[in-house]
Amino acid sequence: MPPLSRCIAFLTTLALTSAQTCPDYLDYALEPHGPYSGGRYNLSYQRPRPECRTIQIGDVDAETEIIKGKIADLDLRQLFGNAYPNTLDTAVKWKGYANGTDEELTFLITGDIDAMWLRDSANQMQSYLPNLVPSTKNNSLASLYRGVINLQARYLLTSPYCNSFQPPVESGIPPANNTSASDDTVVPPYNNQSVFECKYELDSLAAFLEISTNYWQSTNDTSFFGKYSWISALEAVLDVADAMRTPTYAANGSVLVSPYTFTRETTRATETLANDGIGNPVQNGTGLIRSAFRPSDDATIYQLFIPANMMFARYLATAADIVDALGSHDALCKRMRDMSCEVRQAITKHGIVNVPGHGQVYAYEIDGYGSQNIMDDANIPSLLSAPFLGYLDRNDSVYQNTRSLILSAQNSYFMRGPVISAVGGPHNGPGYAWPMASIVRIFTSDDDEEILGQLGMILSSTDGLGLIHESVNSFNGSDWTRQWFSWANGLFGQCIIDLSNRKPEILKASFQ
Repeated sequence: MPPLSRCIAFLTTLALTSAQTCPDYLDYALEPHGPYSGGRYNLSYQRPRPECRTIQIGDVDAETEIIKGKIADLDLRQLFGNAYPNTLDTAVKWKGYANGTDEELTFLITGDIDAMWLRDSANQMQSYLPNLVPSTKNNSLASLYRGVINLQARYLLTSPYCNSFQPPVESGIPPANNTSASDDTVVPPYNNQSVFECKYELDSLAAFLEISTNYWQSTNDTSFFGKYSWISALEAVLDVADAMRTPTYAANGSVLVSPYTFTRETTRATETLANDGIGNPVQNGTGLIRSAFRPSDDATIYQLFIPANMMFARYLATAADIVDALGSHDALCKRMRDMSCEVRQAITKHGIVNVPGHGQVYAYEIDGYGSQNIMDDANIPSLLSAPFLGYLDRNDSVYQNTRSLILSAQNSYFMRGPVISAVGGPHNGPGYAWPMASIVRIFTSDDDEEILGQLGMILSSTDGLGLIHESVNSFNGSDWTRQWFSWANGLFGQCIIDLSNRKPEILKASFQ
């Protein structure tokens, strides 16, 4: 056999062997593995073997080892080492090119479902911002970013009201079957060969702006945004945002046609919209953008969802800077900046309300008629995450009032208990706190005692597995949901890196 043929045969055999011996991470993450941390919680090691990792980025692996060397606590070191590279280790389901072109595509799953959420994929990549540098190499972090942005643009041009999508046809991965969505009635209609689920969430549109901003600000790669379909996708985002300012009633009292409706046969109220799919009525003239669903994929009660409007306004302004740098799109740039300003003004005018005992706070949702939903949910964007999103400064007085309310029993979804006390949400219901909210609490705090307390709770709530769960019973650390949630894992790693820069002394603490 010629040398080249022998090489190809060897690589083929190696690939087949890996495919046969690499366990499904859904199963792998359920079991403890050595070497263990040796600390109080003796946390498991949870990284797949190198040949079983979905992609390996040397800069991220190097950063992981550097930060581990700064962490004194054995359990915290193990948890960071498992969590930070988790998306790269397990969730890059496919990476390649659009048919017949040099357009990079990255299909990124959030964990246990072979589908790509706009929100999750943007946040999963955000975890690696500390390591993002310009690169034209196809095995680089920059290439992964470009692939996610390009695929998100394709999705938005296909079905801009939808939130999660099927694998690209180029991947050869068959579409996933979503039994929950099989009988959904949605307007505008969609094709389930390209869409996994079509819940309209304003934060999904904002996520496209967010990942675009993150890539551009880290690489200054303006020319990338002039290629392929980014501008067209951006225009689709703006068209949806404009359309979703449509109120329920016209000036004469007649019911207007909603640009989006959604109904589902379900026993859960959070899985469908009231009033035959149009949602609860929304008043005209607020300037806010409707969102049918929250970032938890739960239905909004009042569609003027403040955290998503915050996120959209913030990243619309920075995405406008990309358009400005590209040139030749003055009208589009002005449209974006005007809308961002209008939404900010609307949040200040309508989204700030007075709550006895707390003063002026941001409402979670409003309807423009005076109805207010005073709460917060763990999923990002949340009110707690407003400084993390860059919408405002963490010392903002209204934010501080809001934060005080959110982290108290006044928030109906603030879960308290001996295992973990953190914001939860209706997605998993009362009693289940989300470690993601504890991580956001750390990001938005300058108080060492608060940060140490939250780190201790996170460490104590992995049930020894050494991964960040979706939610945990605040009274029973062995009762949790979702062993594989790569966004939350990456966010935790990002948080530890933030602390290593902002409060390095925290990493010297012991939780033993």
